[in-house]
Amino acid sequence: MRDHDADVIIAGAGMAGTTLALALASAGVKALLVDPQPFDAQLAESFDGRSSAIAYSSFRQWRAIGVGAALAPHAQRIEQILVTDGKTPGPSTGGPSPFFLRFDSGEIADRSEGEPLGYLIENRQIRAALARTVLDKGVTVLAPAAAKALEVTPAGATLTLTDGRALSAPLVVSAEGRNGVLRKAAGIGDIGWSYGQSGVVATVRMEHPHQGVAHEYFLPSGPFAILPLTDNRASLVWTESTDRAEALRNAAPEAFHAHLMRRFGEFLGAVEMAGPTFVYPLSLSLAERLVAPRLALIGDAAHGVHPIAGQGLNLGLKDAAALAEVVAEALRNGEDIGAEATLERYARWRRFDNVSNALAFDGFVRLFSNNNPLLRLARGVGMAAVNRIAPARRFFMHEAGGGVGDLPKLLRGVAL
Repeated sequence: MRDHDADVIIAGAGMAGTTLALALASAGVKALLVDPQPFDAQLAESFDGRSSAIAYSSFRQWRAIGVGAALAPHAQRIEQILVTDGKTPGPSTGGPSPFFLRFDSGEIADRSEGEPLGYLIENRQIRAALARTVLDKGVTVLAPAAAKALEVTPAGATLTLTDGRALSAPLVVSAEGRNGVLRKAAGIGDIGWSYGQSGVVATVRMEHPHQGVAHEYFLPSGPFAILPLTDNRASLVWTESTDRAEALRNAAPEAFHAHLMRRFGEFLGAVEMAGPTFVYPLSLSLAERLVAPRLALIGDAAHGVHPIAGQGLNLGLKDAAALAEVVAEALRNGEDIGAEATLERYARWRRFDNVSNALAFDGFVRLFSNNNPLLRLARGVGMAAVNRIAPARRFFMHEAGGGVGDLPKLLRGVAL
C-alpha cells in the first residue's frame, strides 16, 4: 500500500467535521480537513446566526479533545427547561396553557456529576473555538478546497478536489452537510421532506435575568423557543410558515419587534435586539446508509432534523465520537480503517439512534405544530402526566443530555 496523505480525510470543516478531526488527533490518528469556504469565513458573525443547545455529554467530548476551556466563557448553563402549550397568538396575550412540563437540572445532579441540562452556545463561538484548536493541534486544513470526486480501490480512496489536487487516505468522511458531493457520488440516497416552515433566529438582550431557564412554547405555527445565552441575552428560535418567515425577515425593525413581543411576553422585561435576524428553511433529510466503500457520513450529511428538540448538532457530535473510537481501535488492532467490516461497526452503533431520533422529532412537529382541539388536549394531558412522574422526567433529561444508551468513550469524558 502506497503512502497516504492522511489516515482520514474529512470533507467539511464545520462543527461536526472539526470535532471529528480533533477527536482523531487526540488518539494519534492523522486527519486532514478540506472545506469549500475559507477557514476564517466561518468565524464571521454573519456566517451563522444560530445558537446550539449542547448536551452535557457533547460538552464532555469537547473537554476531552481540548476545546472545553475555550468554550467555557461562552457556554450558558441551562438549569431549567419549561415547556408550555401556548395559546394563539402567543404567551403574552393568550396566556400559557395549564398543561406544562418542567425539567430541573437539580433532579439529575447525582447521576450527571453536577452537570446542567445542557449548554447554550452561539455557533460562531463554537466554530471559533474549534478552528483555533484545530490550528493549535497542527491538523492540516485545506480551504477553500471542495470535494469533486472519490475513487475507491482496494488500497484506499483518492479524493479529487475542484482545484485538481488529488489526496489519498484509507478512509474519507463526508461532513459536508445535506447536499454533500460525496454522499451523492457514492450512490447513497436520502429520505426527507420539507415542513413548509422556516426558523426565524434572532439574539435579544433582556431587562430581567433569565436565570438559565429555557422556555419553549408550542404555538399553532410551530415552536417558539427562548434560549438563554451569556450576558443576559437569549437566542430566539421562532418557527413560522415559510411565507410568514420571509415577511418577518423583510419587516421594518419596529414591526418585527412588535410581532416579537406578542409572542415573547413581558416576564423578562424590556427586550432589545442584539444582532441581525436570520431565516433558515426547515426540513428532514435522512441518508439511506451511513457508509459506503471507504466512505462514512457524519452530521448533516447523515441526518438533518427539525430543531424542535434542539438535538441536531448533538447527533452529529455523537457520530464524531463513535467514528473516532471505531477508527482508533481499528488502527491499534492493525485493521484497515476503511474496510467494510470496520465501517459497519460505526454504522451499527449510530443507525438506530439517528433514525429513531429523526422520526421522533418529525412526530413532535406534526403533533405540536397545529391547533386541533383534540390534539391540543391530548398533548397537554401527556405533558402534565410526564411532569407528575419523576422517573419519566429524569429519563427525558438524561436522554436529552446524551447520558442514555451505549455511549462512546468521549461522550463519557474518557480519552481515546
